[in-house]
Amino acid sequence: MSNDTPASASNPNHGSSTRLRRSGDRDAGQLRPVRLLTGVSKYAEGSVQIECGDTRVFATASVERRVPPFRIDSGMGWVTAEYSMLPRATHTRSQREVTRGRLGGRTAEIQRLIGRSLRSVVDMRAMPDLTVTVDCDVLQADGGTRTASITAGYVALALALGRLYLAGDLVRWPLVDSVAAVSVGLVDDAPLLDLDYSEDSEAQVDLNVVATGSGRLVEIQGTGERRTFGRDEMDRLLDLAFVGVGTLIEHQNEALAPVLGDIRSAEERRSRPPAEPRQESELWGPPKG
Repeated sequence: MSNDTPASASNPNHGSSTRLRRSGDRDAGQLRPVRLLTGVSKYAEGSVQIECGDTRVFATASVERRVPPFRIDSGMGWVTAEYSMLPRATHTRSQREVTRGRLGGRTAEIQRLIGRSLRSVVDMRAMPDLTVTVDCDVLQADGGTRTASITAGYVALALALGRLYLAGDLVRWPLVDSVAAVSVGLVDDAPLLDLDYSEDSEAQVDLNVVATGSGRLVEIQGTGERRTFGRDEMDRLLDLAFVGVGTLIEHQNEALAPVLGDIRSAEERRSRPPAEPRQESELWGPPKG
């Protein structure tokens, strides 16, 4: 299955103008061009490549019929994530972490964030004794790799669970909501949505915001990189973030439309009451001759 959904997301009624010249001449409240391409892996149960401007992440979801030790005999499943960056995803080559023999602190923190974000929208009791591992590999980095990984990871997870549900391996649909993430920040005192690398490196304040399709916050990671910031500024940044997340959710739904349509049809069939038994006379009809 493949669904290519290019888009350039914007909200002309939100966000003030900025003194900076942004990539693609974007407004302050405008996402970079977003593209989601599903079904890019031959073997993974769910796969997607996301492009957010020049940031590209490849996400796959793999299903295993086992759970971690702390989940055994619990009647629940598990969702986890791993994150890595190709050596030349950035301006200069970085050494592979496997070569160094240990996982870097940044990598460990990011993959825990991805896992927490995805688990926030999954009913684990609906997928007993199953583990889904979402692998997010950064092919090219230009800012926002962790937020792009969460957004893509949800799509890969939904595709994998959709395959299980449609095959009859799940009694009910495990996803209770959708989830996506975006960065926001203050650059030259201007609130901006979806920072690329050049903006992120100059940001006075930087936030990563994870939220659900129903408008609930999952996590906020934020810091005053170059100055402190007030509650009013944070509220303006969160307003921008919710606009961005809402648009990303729309792209996710578009990419997932075929499988979600099949799931709705399957749910309707499963919810239909069984047909009333017919009398034998109705089955055979009146005697002939």
